[in-house]
Amino acid sequence: MALATIQPELHQRILDNLSLAVMLFKPDLTLIYANPAAEMLLGVSVNRLVGLPFEEMVKAEASLKQQLVEAVETNHPFSRHELAVRLMNENDITVDITVNILQSGDAEKQVLLEMEPIDRILRIAREDAIVAQQATAQDLIRGLAHEIKNPLGGLRGAAQLLERELESEDQKEYTKVIIDEADRLQKLVNRLLGPSGMPRNSEINVHEAIEYVRGIVLNDKPDIQFVRDYDPSIPNIMGDQDLLVQAILNIANNAIEAMQGKGKLIIRTRIVRNFTIGPKRRRLALRIDVIDEGPGIPEEIKDKIFFPMITGRAEGTGLGLSIAQRLVTQHSGLIECKSEPGKTIFSIYLPVDNADGDN
Repeated sequence: MALATIQPELHQRILDNLSLAVMLFKPDLTLIYANPAAEMLLGVSVNRLVGLPFEEMVKAEASLKQQLVEAVETNHPFSRHELAVRLMNENDITVDITVNILQSGDAEKQVLLEMEPIDRILRIAREDAIVAQQATAQDLIRGLAHEIKNPLGGLRGAAQLLERELESEDQKEYTKVIIDEADRLQKLVNRLLGPSGMPRNSEINVHEAIEYVRGIVLNDKPDIQFVRDYDPSIPNIMGDQDLLVQAILNIANNAIEAMQGKGKLIIRTRIVRNFTIGPKRRRLALRIDVIDEGPGIPEEIKDKIFFPMITGRAEGTGLGLSIAQRLVTQHSGLIECKSEPGKTIFSIYLPVDNADGDN
């Protein structure tokens, strides 16, 4: 008898403490029950949720509603993975959904729906892929750059020696072309190799660094409107100011080039809490958004923009974003990008707390 009274309480405690959102519906897909995780996900109390139809709480592609109706008719469970939905609180998230049909004797069927947000998992996987891909690409590029460097120096030296032996100014023009092109390639190789050594860390006011970048980019860009959207409460962070300025400058220049020197460039700073950067969870992290009004990043290179030599412009070198990512990675941070026509956002994430913020 005691067990019979304990079990319902135990079941309720389990449901109340699940991190998975659990919802129970009638056959007509109106809500009967939602656990606290579902309340938190939807941003509405269970008292207001009960009686609402599924499509009012979760907006998704029409095929999901059709699957739910068919599941009720056939008693067949189903799952959907990486499904993009919009919740009633206007949040757009990606979820895994599992649906089971509950029926006991002559009792009315019930639809049990489990919903697990997977945005954080997907983002961590994407970050890991970015870091791993860039590290592999960088090793290849560095190896290639070192292989080019020595013969390039020999080529330039030989051209200089040849120039001294030539008497004709017309012929010297050819050696000058060789020397100039060798110098140009040398600069390219140096950019491919990027900065060496670890950052020289000191306390940085990130807004002072951004204002320094602002002064540079607006120096000869009269048609760029620079918009500040700063959070003045952001504390100083530890880092190498010169390297971080270079990273922000590379992204800002990339944005200005995408807008062809005309448009609005917004730089926004915010604090994000309990944020995962790579394998480490940070109690506090700084986010710097660089937002432009350009045409967006071509779909075919969206997943490759941080690779060296990848660019959407014929005149671009494809090194600016790769170097920026490497500089930010040296500060235990990461750069992410979201892009659509008319709005591209590059977000720089940097740890504010030095220690891991494991909770």
